[in-house]
Amino acid sequence: MFRVGVDIGGTFTDLYATDESPDSPGAIRTAKVLSTPHDPSEGVLSALSVAGVAPSEISVFVHGTTIATNALIERKYAEPAFITTQGFRDVLEIGRQRRKALYDPYQVKPKPLVSRANRFTVAEKMGSDGRTVIPLDEDELRATVRRVRDAGIRNVAVAFLNSYQNDAHERRAREIVLEEIPDALVALSSDTRPKVRELGRFVTTAIRAAMLPVVGDYMTRLENQLAEQGSTAPLYIMKSNGGMMSSHTAKERPEELIESGPAGGVAAGAHLSKLLGGRNLIVTDVGGTSFEAALLENGVGLVTDEYELEWEMPVIVPMLDIRSIGAGGGSIAWIDDGGSLRVGPHSAGAVPGPACYGRGGTAPTVTDANLVLGRVSPTLGGKFDLDVDAATAAIAPLAERLGLSVHDAAEGIIEIVSEGMASAIRMVSSDRGRDPRDHTLVAFGGAGGLHAYQIAMAAGVPEIVVPPYAGVACAYGATTMDVRHDLEATFYSALDELDLPALNKAYADLEGRAHELLAAEGVDSGQVVLERSAAMRYVGQSYEVTTPVPAGELTPGEVETVIHSFHAEHQREYGVYSETFPMAIVNIRVTAIGKTPDRLTATRITAPAAAEPRTRVAYFGGEHHEVEVHEAASLEEGRRLEGPVIIEQPDGVVVIPPGGAATTDVHGNIVVTRAQEN
Repeated sequence: MFRVGVDIGGTFTDLYATDESPDSPGAIRTAKVLSTPHDPSEGVLSALSVAGVAPSEISVFVHGTTIATNALIERKYAEPAFITTQGFRDVLEIGRQRRKALYDPYQVKPKPLVSRANRFTVAEKMGSDGRTVIPLDEDELRATVRRVRDAGIRNVAVAFLNSYQNDAHERRAREIVLEEIPDALVALSSDTRPKVRELGRFVTTAIRAAMLPVVGDYMTRLENQLAEQGSTAPLYIMKSNGGMMSSHTAKERPEELIESGPAGGVAAGAHLSKLLGGRNLIVTDVGGTSFEAALLENGVGLVTDEYELEWEMPVIVPMLDIRSIGAGGGSIAWIDDGGSLRVGPHSAGAVPGPACYGRGGTAPTVTDANLVLGRVSPTLGGKFDLDVDAATAAIAPLAERLGLSVHDAAEGIIEIVSEGMASAIRMVSSDRGRDPRDHTLVAFGGAGGLHAYQIAMAAGVPEIVVPPYAGVACAYGATTMDVRHDLEATFYSALDELDLPALNKAYADLEGRAHELLAAEGVDSGQVVLERSAAMRYVGQSYEVTTPVPAGELTPGEVETVIHSFHAEHQREYGVYSETFPMAIVNIRVTAIGKTPDRLTATRITAPAAAEPRTRVAYFGGEHHEVEVHEAASLEEGRRLEGPVIIEQPDGVVVIPPGGAATTDVHGNIVVTRAQEN
């Protein structure tokens, strides 16, 4: 029986499976197939077929999907109705009234998640203390819901002011909606995220309402297709916080899937960090359409509470701090009005794909450039033939306009896209007060090893690790995940006025709900781990710092421990702290974890490989080089190779230019540094 992880990307669908049967424990199968945007589930079934894993042979299926992210970004969903407090109809559109570019008079705000015609208000108001200021006008609400029903809308978001303190009006509103529209899908802000600040709560609730039918339909279709082919395995979905949840829960909480796929890469990085002795990592993933970067400290990914889907669209679900840019193998190279070469963010995707795929694409892409430069094989590792002439023809007009040879233009494309990727690393590190020079760069994704050396040199990272499963890393990471849920509540109190019994009760309430949620997910009580934290700030600040909180009954002595932890976290994030400024708790959180047994001890992928390297002509630094091409599986532990050299993995390629060097460690990882640093 196989434990299977699948990740759907913009160009490829990846699969990683490990055999849990007693007669062949640890046997690994992988697959990388073209994604099927018209129906992503077709790509999932195709990957299973290519890997030779029958649905009836699956013990656990963990799935990462971009279906929610793509639907939100492209606004491809049945628009919900949004019902809010009188006077707050336009919060979703007004936002915080901040400008993305302070001096750009032509900037355009993103399209709102819900158009104004579908945003409604009713008379009601709760005070910030949870007391009723204006009772809910049920007659007005019922009339509004009938308008929604008559418009044919079946998904509804209800987000009232201050409902995080008292949800009575929202709960009554849901009852009225279901009385008038029995088949409605209703999202309440007090269920979604009962936290202070209405913009984040309203946006997150609108996302849940918009995604309920999108994610629900897809999950149901995939469940049915797997069941029809004999699968009885539980289906889990990767979450943005680095854990997983059942498909049943995912249908109810789709807003937690926004970084579903990339979260698998962080999970893979966490497992790799254990093998490397707890090293701090920068995990990167180069896919077909995007590049992601995330930091791990002590094997744990950094989490953010202020992820923005787009400018002024905060999603207040705890999420791994993953920075994404539009740069990948399918990114299109173009020349701007000033005559400068640019790459991305537009992508050729899976259809039609890069010109060299021979599927109708004609625009020059990063993959075309790598092929022209000789850095990837014309057979793409035996998966399918790439058309070198088509790639050359796509880049030629660009080269002519730039006054360069085709090879120099192609190398320029690689340099520009790699520099853009390095900028994402600087963002994720500098924004969190971390120095990239103190980390090891981990290159994931089919194209991760192609660009890793240039990215690391541009970002100042001294060492690179490319694992043997790098090309399917997010799918691999899925198989290592724990069930994980974050439960939150607003608990505002200055520390010098802290009501400890009330705080203890608030944590106990969250922990009770956490146990219920994990039990519903089928987690054994012996596998449950609960972690506490609090969002804290100095009084007067407008941002919070997540601070660990001890388990059990809190005493004044443990509050002192929390204070010291807050100072340390503030120092790490912002470089300063104060022992004299008063402090306050704003929100509290309980992270509920259902531990997965760590069955995955070995990650080296073994495969038949030629002992002797091949050679290929590749272009580096304006010159052609006769380059050795090695199969990764043929490299023994400790083998040292100096650049220029190319190492081909089952699902990816590692390129070491002149000046670089690589060795293979005991786990099959390719460790790359500058030659003089070895």
